Amino acid sequence: MHRIWTVDCMAILTREASTNAEKTSSSVLIDVRNVFKRFPVGEGEVTVLKNVNFQVNRGEFVSIVGPSGSGKSTLINMITGIDRPSEGEIEVGGIRIDEMKEGQLARWRGQNLGLVFQFFQLLPALSIVDNVILPMDFANKFDRKERRQRAMDLLDTVGLADHALKLPSMISGGEQQRTAIARALANDPPLIVGDEPTGNLDSASSGRMVELFFRLVEEGGKTLIMVTHDRDIAHRTPRMIEIADGEIVRDEDSRRVTL
Repeated sequence: MHRIWTVDCMAILTREASTNAEKTSSSVLIDVRNVFKRFPVGEGEVTVLKNVNFQVNRGEFVSIVGPSGSGKSTLINMITGIDRPSEGEIEVGGIRIDEMKEGQLARWRGQNLGLVFQFFQLLPALSIVDNVILPMDFANKFDRKERRQRAMDLLDTVGLADHALKLPSMISGGEQQRTAIARALANDPPLIVGDEPTGNLDSASSGRMVELFFRLVEEGGKTLIMVTHDRDIAHRTPRMIEIADGEIVRDEDSRRVTL
């Protein structure tokens, strides 16, 4: 049975975390300022996000919770540059992503962002290892000769090196999600965003997934934001942001001690 986290792979991520830390002295990675998001409805409009303000520091693990329709996915779309605010500013890593053009955003996402989705979104015709290589090919990151070895190292990190040549349909849902995490790490992004990443997993697989996320943050130096409906999982994270009707109604740091 493979270990989920190997010494060699941990050393790779530790070196990468040190390199990323040297790139900027600011502790703030994400800065969301006075953000509103409105969508047209008929002859009027509906406001989905209402004057949202918060910051996320480098190396934080933050969960975002709230009922369906509360604005969680819209907020994630703002942070990842998939959508733009109607008003306000979104800064990630010191860059105003709300001002970037689409081509710039695509390049920025490839270099700075790892996405983990509820439905895995692995390409069914590609092997597990080729799914992990794909982001490196798109972003032209790392030497072409290094990409396969890096993909294998990342699969070893999530305990799937022995499944590298299998198709996604040949492994379990939990294993597919771990493959998706390896893919999200392919280009060494400082930020990992999970959009309901445990939504299609059983409780045991969900627990292993969250433990892996903690390792990425605590040992790999990543910043991780996870949207989830599961409050039990959310309460395990160091910080939980709750959204209701487009507004932040709670921003709770479990490490804070109230005297």
